[in-house]
This record gives sequence, structure tokens and C-alpha cells, in this order.
Amino acid sequence: MSEALEHVNCIIIGSGPAGYTAAVYAARANLNPVLYTGKEPGGQLMITTDVENYPGYPDGVMGPQMMDDFRKQAERFGTQVRYELIQKVDLSGPVHKLWTDSGKEIHADSVIISTGASAKWLGLESEQKLANKGVSACAVCDGFFFRGMDVAVVGGGDTAAEEATYLAKLCPQVHLFIRRDEMRASKIMQERVLKTENIKIHWNTETVEILGEEEVEGVKVVNNKTQEESVIDVKGFFVAIGHKPNTDIFNGWLDMDDTGYILTKNGSTKTNIEGVFASGDAQDNVYRQAVTAAGTGCMAALDAERYLAAKGVI
Repeated sequence: MSEALEHVNCIIIGSGPAGYTAAVYAARANLNPVLYTGKEPGGQLMITTDVENYPGYPDGVMGPQMMDDFRKQAERFGTQVRYELIQKVDLSGPVHKLWTDSGKEIHADSVIISTGASAKWLGLESEQKLANKGVSACAVCDGFFFRGMDVAVVGGGDTAAEEATYLAKLCPQVHLFIRRDEMRASKIMQERVLKTENIKIHWNTETVEILGEEEVEGVKVVNNKTQEESVIDVKGFFVAIGHKPNTDIFNGWLDMDDTGYILTKNGSTKTNIEGVFASGDAQDNVYRQAVTAAGTGCMAALDAERYLAAKGVI
């Protein structure tokens, strides 16, 4: 049986840098925000070890510690943080309806979506075992740790091409594993990869296993045409086969691109539905950094505050 109905000024869905930053700004604007963490409180940074590229942490910080700092700051100003999942929405009316996984119904005058995106993985047991021990899904985040070391990138699209060329500036040799005999990347990115001397492309190649116990020591691959297996020594393994935005519950309500990223109006976090705002990796398929997510979280809270003020809600 569902709990009593609750009405709030502002609900924030998601608890990564975007969600918590939105909460800080919304709480300071007296919107009395309620934040639902979702199934992964803290988002992707909870599985990130050293974060060295976020301003304000001169010595770096562990991902979980940083998200704990974000949460405490949001709560300090009065944000209610609830460790539940929003599993259903009805965005048809001026007041938006949402339901938690426990069946509670909430009515909200404004909704800030910061549900993030999840990296796609190959599905190997060794990949999960060595996550953050040399296996990564973000070269910009983690490439710095592999300066002077040989690394591998798997993927054939623009993301993989960008990761490989970025790593080529830091690493003596970058092995790029592509499972077909051609790349899916745009022509300009393909040209960039082909012109980079220290990127070695392995065509028709699939990863069998990532080798190592406490850290990545190499990778076993197979040529899917000849079935020949080989082992390549690398210290870093970067999976670049794409991300999936966590936006399924908004299907049919919000305008999205072909891959599920929420579309926002230029220069704002406004969606196609009044009073619903999107921030962070749920709407950003380009930058995907903690600092840019936090920036859009700030924007979403300011957009929500102005919307509620114009409606006379606050």
C-alpha cells in the first residue's frame, strides 16, 4: 500500500556531482529540495579511486570521499537526501507526479534530472576484477596515471578514437583494438588516429581476457578472422565502447537523441516540458566530466528557481 501523498517544490533525481550541486543551489534558494539518490548513490565517482582534475582538491581526492563531501554540503543547507529510486513519472500536468520504488507518490512543482550515464563494458570477469586497477572507461580522467606506460583502448567509434589520441600524448604506445576491419568513427577522427605514429591499430581483434591480479599486466586478444590468440603487454586498459544515459523512465515524456540523452534548450537546462530540467551526464554526451556536470547542476537549480518564482510558487 502506498504512503501518503507528498507535495514538494523541487525534486532532484540523482546524486552525482550534478544532483548534489543542484541541491546546494536549490536549498540556498529556499526551494526545500528533496533529492533521491537512485540505485547508485554518488554516481560513477563512487567507483573512481583518485580524482585529480576537480578544482579545490590540490592533492587529489578519492571519488567516494568527494561525493560524501558533496552530500554533506547539500544537507548542510537543508536538502533532504533519500536513498531510494524514482521508478516512474507522469510529467503531463503543471504539477509533475513521481513514484518511488516503495510505491510512494510525490507531486513536484519542479523536477531536476541528474540521473547520469553508465559506461558500457565488455562483460569480462577480469574487467570487473581490475576496475580502477588499470581498467578504466575514461582516458581524460585516468590517463595521467599511465604516463610513460603502454596502454590499450577497445572500440571503433569517435569515443575510442578520441581516447586513443589523448593517450598517445602521454604513453609511448597505444594499442587500439577494433573488432571489425573498419572504424565507425567520423572520417576526421579516423585520419587523426591513422596519422598518430604511436597508435597501433589491431583490426578484427576482440579482447579475451585482461591479465593481472592486483593490477593490469597485459591483455589476451583474438583475431576473429584467423582465431589466432596473442598477448600484449600493457599497464592500462581503456574501454571506449560508449555510454548509456540513465533516462529510460523519461521515455515518451522528454525529447531525447537517438541514444537516450535528454535534449535541452540552448543555453539552459530546460527540457521540452515546463518545470523539468536536465543536468549532468543525462544530457551531456560530449564532456562527461564531474566539473561540467556540477556546472549544469548549478544551472538547473537556477533555472528551477526562476521558473518557480515566475509561477508564484516561491
